[in-house]
Amino acid sequence: MHGMHGERAVAIANEGEARALDGLYLGVPTGSAADGAVIAPPHPLYGGSMQSPVVGEIAYALQKSEIASLRFDWRGIGASGGSPSGRSEDADEDYASALDHIEETVNGEIVACGYSFGAAAALRAARERPRVMRLVLVSPPPQLLDPAVLARFVGRVLIVTGEVDAIASPEELGLLAERARRGHFAVIPGSDHFFGVGLAELGREISGWLSGGPR
Repeated sequence: MHGMHGERAVAIANEGEARALDGLYLGVPTGSAADGAVIAPPHPLYGGSMQSPVVGEIAYALQKSEIASLRFDWRGIGASGGSPSGRSEDADEDYASALDHIEETVNGEIVACGYSFGAAAALRAARERPRVMRLVLVSPPPQLLDPAVLARFVGRVLIVTGEVDAIASPEELGLLAERARRGHFAVIPGSDHFFGVGLAELGREISGWLSGGPR
């Protein structure tokens, strides 16, 4: 994903830590985007970073849909300041800092996105942010999602996972997706949690949903 049009490194001020988070902003070909997105990576203690091919694929799908995106590394990962943590409270502070940054960058709606552990953080972030009107949750572990938060969210929700994902079970996520007011659920054939198979299909599913209007 490096070298894509409109991509630049950014430092994200993080109230939770003395030092900034490392981020990558990906703009759109037209130069200015009305809408923006934040993409959170998987669990920081299990190798999760914004260099994940899945995180990059989400960013590319957003760009295809004319949505600027900001992906970032959790505290203590890569060049981000602080110490690595698997605590949801720390993840929420980090995600909020990235949302602050993108809300200052674009004037329109925000899409909260995440992959695995990061998808659960995206859902929690949507509780506090009226500009977040869409959620893209890729392979969220079902036990990390609060069904009540999902049910209260008034915007559109995409939940997508792999057909043979042992961490984010299609059966459990399909039931959770039904709790969303405006939910859409998709399963990528042959894919597991890491999308070694089906990465391009994942990108097409996300960009198609983003560009497809209400569902």
